[in-house]
Amino acid sequence: MIDLPESARVGAPGLPDGMTPARLPVPARLGRLLVLAVVFVCAACGLVYELELVALATYLVGDSVTQASVVLSVMVFAMGIGALLAKRLRCRAAVGFGAVEAGLALVGGVSAMALYACFAWFGQSCSALVGFSLAIGILIGAEVPLLMTLIQRVRRQDAGGAVADLFAADYVGALVGGLAFPFLLLPGFGQLTGALLTGAVNAVAGAVLVLWLFRRDLSARARWALLGVNALVLALLAAGVVLATPFERAARLAVYGSSARVAVQTGVQEVVMTGGTGARTGAGHGRKGSGGPLALYLDGRLRVSAENEFRYHEALVHPAMAGGPRGRVLVLGGGDGLAVREILRYRSVRSVTVVELDPGVLRLARTDPGLTRLNRHSLADPRVRTVTADAFDWLRQRGVRGPGRRAAPYDVIVSDLPDPGITASTKLYSQEFYGLAAQLLARDGRLVVHAGPPIERSRLYWTVESTIRSVGLRTVPYRLSGRPAAFSGGPDRSAGGAPPRDPAAPAAASSPATRYWGFLLAARHRPSFGLAPDAPPLAGLSTEELRAGQRAETRDRRAGLPASTLMRPRYQD
Repeated sequence: MIDLPESARVGAPGLPDGMTPARLPVPARLGRLLVLAVVFVCAACGLVYELELVALATYLVGDSVTQASVVLSVMVFAMGIGALLAKRLRCRAAVGFGAVEAGLALVGGVSAMALYACFAWFGQSCSALVGFSLAIGILIGAEVPLLMTLIQRVRRQDAGGAVADLFAADYVGALVGGLAFPFLLLPGFGQLTGALLTGAVNAVAGAVLVLWLFRRDLSARARWALLGVNALVLALLAAGVVLATPFERAARLAVYGSSARVAVQTGVQEVVMTGGTGARTGAGHGRKGSGGPLALYLDGRLRVSAENEFRYHEALVHPAMAGGPRGRVLVLGGGDGLAVREILRYRSVRSVTVVELDPGVLRLARTDPGLTRLNRHSLADPRVRTVTADAFDWLRQRGVRGPGRRAAPYDVIVSDLPDPGITASTKLYSQEFYGLAAQLLARDGRLVVHAGPPIERSRLYWTVESTIRSVGLRTVPYRLSGRPAAFSGGPDRSAGGAPPRDPAAPAAASSPATRYWGFLLAARHRPSFGLAPDAPPLAGLSTEELRAGQRAETRDRRAGLPASTLMRPRYQD
């Protein structure tokens, strides 16, 4: 709730009670335009702070819906508190506004760096997220009542017109800030430097308005105090810009445990690669090269570890390659080329299409010496075609070509996507998604899905199974041990990166020493399960282990769970 000056509340065209016209160095009309220009700038900066908190919290914690809800609700609540607190400052609106803007510039500017520091060194960032949302919201909420007082002191105006002008500048500024964040600040400067630069712009705008336009309202002591505070704030923000790169290196070292060999922001996600570039040596995948075995992180979540990725990809690919033709294969995700490596071990494969959202991952899979050695240069094989696209949109386009133009079906579809518990992935585990995939599946084709941890989050796993069955496919569930605690894990590292255990999971399987990958093999008729007679030698997987994982998951089946849809996602329940 925004508190307006007395004149605005009663609709009087004059000034608030006890206020005298401001003595400005410029004509009143120009002064009013300058105030509205500062409103525009401050609104743009305020929205950038808000989006920065949401983006960074989503990256650090992983659940974008929850994090956006927390930031927005806490910030709007805090804005109401700030508006009420600003009532006490209206008698000295210029000084109050100068102090508020200096504080907002500092708190908003360093918020990203502080959140990342909490995550890197203390293992959690939720408390800091709430704290910064509250502080920034209070300071933003205090702006409007003070600006309303100042604009009324510049030029007499009816209350309705003053409010309309003020909010018009505020909303247009918010639009500019909302567009500048994803299209200018984030790609051009990154999260940390972008927030610091926004704080500097905020501080300069507030200082110019108060120390120049309203300087005659300030005592000499107040002028020097505000000048010193703003100089200190700008110095701190400038120091943050200078130290941003070494800070990121130190924080990355704290998070990943070793110096990152590759660290890029691709426009889709942050890609970090650690470890050496040693060759794989038999079942153990050798550790030659500096920094230990290769590890690939996407947005802070472990996606590939050279120590055990072979077990994951062999379990994902080889059961689907058995039990039918396999000439045409589609891989959804899998831009690292490791699933493709296993697929190409079958000579009967004629073509493989890889649909990957992030071109940066595809680029690394083709050029990085460690990753290309691990995937055996699979993406350079002439049978492989890569497509940079969202998997859902690509399936939809292929499935709506019209009569006589239907795309050729695939014998095998491999869904190598992040865990469904991550909000950005929920549509890729929806009924609509599997319905589109089923349209492209050959009559005797097979679909295999990485479905998340079957023990720690069994409800999530069996919701994926129920969703696949809802589109008319029969399923065979199975699991494989060896999943690292941090694989696709999310939230704060205080829990070791592991998702919380589902309370309904079988107690006998809850040992923290054993973690599992969960998979689902699906077809129009119940698929046969096992390895093909001509399956290549596998590094660490046997038919007996696969069948044991299938029997264990069948015993633990949770029936009756509703399917997840785009309009009713079930993976956050």
